[in-house]
Amino acid sequence: MGQVKYISKDYGTYDAFNIDEYIKRGGFSGLKKAIEQGYEKTTDDVAKSGLQGRGGANYPTGKKLAQAREAVGDEERYVLCNADEGEPGTFKDKYLLKNGIYKVIEGIIIAAYCAGANTGHIYVREEYTFMHKDIEYAIKQVYDKGFLGKDILSSGFNFELSLFSGGGSYVCGEGFAMCESIEGKSGRPRSKPPYVKQCGLHSKPTLVINVETVSVIATLMQNGYETVLKYGVEDCPGTKMISVSGKVKNPGVYEVEFGTTVQNIIKIAGGIRNDKQPKFVQLGGASGTIVPYEKLNIPYTYSGMKKVKGSIGSGAIVVGDEDDSVIDYLSVVEDFFYHESCGKCVPCREGNRQLKMIMDRFKKKEGTLKDLKNYVRIVNALDASLCGSGRTQITPFISAYTYFSDEFKGALKGEE
Repeated sequence: MGQVKYISKDYGTYDAFNIDEYIKRGGFSGLKKAIEQGYEKTTDDVAKSGLQGRGGANYPTGKKLAQAREAVGDEERYVLCNADEGEPGTFKDKYLLKNGIYKVIEGIIIAAYCAGANTGHIYVREEYTFMHKDIEYAIKQVYDKGFLGKDILSSGFNFELSLFSGGGSYVCGEGFAMCESIEGKSGRPRSKPPYVKQCGLHSKPTLVINVETVSVIATLMQNGYETVLKYGVEDCPGTKMISVSGKVKNPGVYEVEFGTTVQNIIKIAGGIRNDKQPKFVQLGGASGTIVPYEKLNIPYTYSGMKKVKGSIGSGAIVVGDEDDSVIDYLSVVEDFFYHESCGKCVPCREGNRQLKMIMDRFKKKEGTLKDLKNYVRIVNALDASLCGSGRTQITPFISAYTYFSDEFKGALKGEE
């Protein structure tokens, strides 16, 4: 098992913003097939492929599409394509937008058709401003070809799509915060229930779906859902786009089969830079687990990650070598979370403020035993946060303390 080209086939070999080139390669044949066979059969095909959401939650996509269709409400409902890729070390969605924008759009239209939605937005992070004009151009080309707008493919299906620029806030990747942002409010999460699928954008049923997920939907509809099952392993079929960065020779985005070991993925990225010894790896983005390299001869699958109490998350792998301090790295992670906390709930707002001060002392080797006790206490308190941002960000702090406790002890100056 290793690097493959399923979603990313032909990427980089033609002008990605030339819609005619995309159509020559089978583009929009998946949409035509979906409309011809109907939304129920299309949703069933997605379910049979075993596709799980590629945005981090790993929720079965076929089930998600069916629930979106079944959501109680009036006829107006929305699809939001989540391209608010804000975590350090995560950049695979940018790769898909640059190299496969029409596949992303096609997947959104298919998802909207299955969900019964008539309006959609591609929510792109503010830091990707340089891509906005290209994406808007691509959307216009799809309209011109008749795949967006009124009565698509003479089916009676209407769907309008536009780009929406985020405000540069990490928490807007959360479904409700994204809805708030589009409505012109501060991007902050709402309490649940009701859920986004029931009462999301403008209080209407809303499907929030990731860039990579819709890319897979378009690909499997173009080629048949059975093609997904040719890759991966029985309990985790398909492929995964992975952002590999840190101390590797060839950082970048790689598409690999599920079941490939994490250590092999690092080899695919060229191995460790300057022939140094690998030390630790963070899996799944900034809120992912931090694990010693030697423990990562495990399959890159949803169940495989549980062996190290981790998750695939956003599909990021950040590699540290023998020269890297876990404390220094964790301090950078905490700086990010402290900066990006929306401030709505006390555990996340105040917890991150206190945790940042403790990490700053650890970094200077001025920590105390009281700091160490408070570190554990505060990290556990963050689990009471309102949204997933606060609840999941405890993972790197818990795992780092579990596997690299000696470095924490080395950051202490002594008892008070």
